[in-house]
Amino acid sequence: MVERLDCGTDDIRLDRFVSDSIDGYTRSFFGGLIDDGKVTVNGAVITKSGYKLKAGDIVEVDVPEPVETDMKPQDIPLDIVYEDDDLIIINKAQGMVVHPGAGHRDGTLCNALLYHCDGKLSDINGVIRPGIVHRIDKDTSGLMVAVKNNETHMKMAEMMASHSIKRQYRALVYGIVKHDKGVVDAPIGRGGGDRRKMVVTEDGKPSVTHFEVVKRYSEATDLKLILETGRTHQIRSHMTYIGHPVLGDPLYAPKRKDYGLKGQCLHSASIEFVHPRTGELLSFQADIPGYYKEVLSKLYPI
Repeated sequence: MVERLDCGTDDIRLDRFVSDSIDGYTRSFFGGLIDDGKVTVNGAVITKSGYKLKAGDIVEVDVPEPVETDMKPQDIPLDIVYEDDDLIIINKAQGMVVHPGAGHRDGTLCNALLYHCDGKLSDINGVIRPGIVHRIDKDTSGLMVAVKNNETHMKMAEMMASHSIKRQYRALVYGIVKHDKGVVDAPIGRGGGDRRKMVVTEDGKPSVTHFEVVKRYSEATDLKLILETGRTHQIRSHMTYIGHPVLGDPLYAPKRKDYGLKGQCLHSASIEFVHPRTGELLSFQADIPGYYKEVLSKLYPI
């Protein structure tokens, strides 16, 4: 289904214009379509979400037909930190896949949410990941948000896009990080010959990660990290870029000592945002889990 739009405003971002013009989809969804070459301006394919339109431009968007999910509800235990009629905060265990995909048709967080919420989850963006506003990797543990209705989903997606949701992570990284605090400001995109990896590249999307040393060890450093942006694999990619990949990371540090880990030692430790309906400030923390503490017990402080 191709949507034809007439731009009547100068200097508006392409992704913003499209999301404002077509109901039922988030700005990040259209950002993905733009990346995939599904959007044209005056007949030319544009692959930059931040492309600035001019009044009179003709924008065409190839919107995929809605897909009904065949996901089945499954009675899988969840560590629920908070829940109301609009949203639910989960403390996800390491090793739990967020949504079905190749090799993971069931047993995912989405399957568990469908059961727990009796199917009452948002179905925006053509439904593949019901209720999911943002995701964390299978082997990353900690806090993430799911939503129960489309109105909340749209508002939370806009909050994500405007960076008004504060997220803090903990990570153990290889080596000794010299600076007590720092900022990695480097664009991230796909590259390096492996489509699974995100790398720092001048053609990538702006990406900013703040870090602070919690404690140094003889072989590793415990870090607190704050995301200013939310790119795929942002922390894993940025830490690799500065020479300190995350401990146990099977993709970015496959040949390094894994300390018995079954995946990267990365934990979503806190999240804070204003409730999109009530206006209440919500703040949640999740202590570092057992696998993280076990690795710490094997390290020697310096």
